[in-house]
Amino acid sequence: MVQIKNKAAVLFAALMILLTSCGVSNTQQESSPTPAPETTSQTSTEATKTDILTYEKFDDFEHHLHVEDEKLYVINFWATWCKPCVKELPYFEEIQANYKDKNVEVVLVSLDDIRKLESKVIPFIEKNNLQSSLILLDDADYNSWIDKVSPEWSGAIPVTLFYNKKKREFYEQEFDYQQLENIVKSFL
Repeated sequence: MVQIKNKAAVLFAALMILLTSCGVSNTQQESSPTPAPETTSQTSTEATKTDILTYEKFDDFEHHLHVEDEKLYVINFWATWCKPCVKELPYFEEIQANYKDKNVEVVLVSLDDIRKLESKVIPFIEKNNLQSSLILLDDADYNSWIDKVSPEWSGAIPVTLFYNKKKREFYEQEFDYQQLENIVKSFL
């Protein structure tokens, strides 16, 4: 019995050394309400931001839907293969640019396959110069978590959740800029 405990202690110590020496760093600002991601992919270019948090399980991602601070969060679920999603992305980017100084944060949650991150998602982000916060959620067990985002969600995309600490609104639709701006203004 003692021998097993000693082996467990050695394994635990080795795991701790491995975890603390693997070079993972949290590059988020101190004011950010989100913890370090499971995986971060970075491609350096001067003109484009390609930091994307990746989550393989909804439970690890879910805290992004319940931040209680002074911000309005605009959480848009999209995918590179979804034409209506791609069509509306510039409007979300414009909202982010126009309202970032008014405590508005746009979070773009890609539902693309994580295996396409390097070959499709990052090149798409770079090509479209996306500057909003970016997340890839690769939990294919949609039926277990769609209702956690909103019971109103049928499973189709694009969908967008607007929330702050006072109210939440969910929309299963494609937006134009004016529609988005009207909702943002209703929260401010």
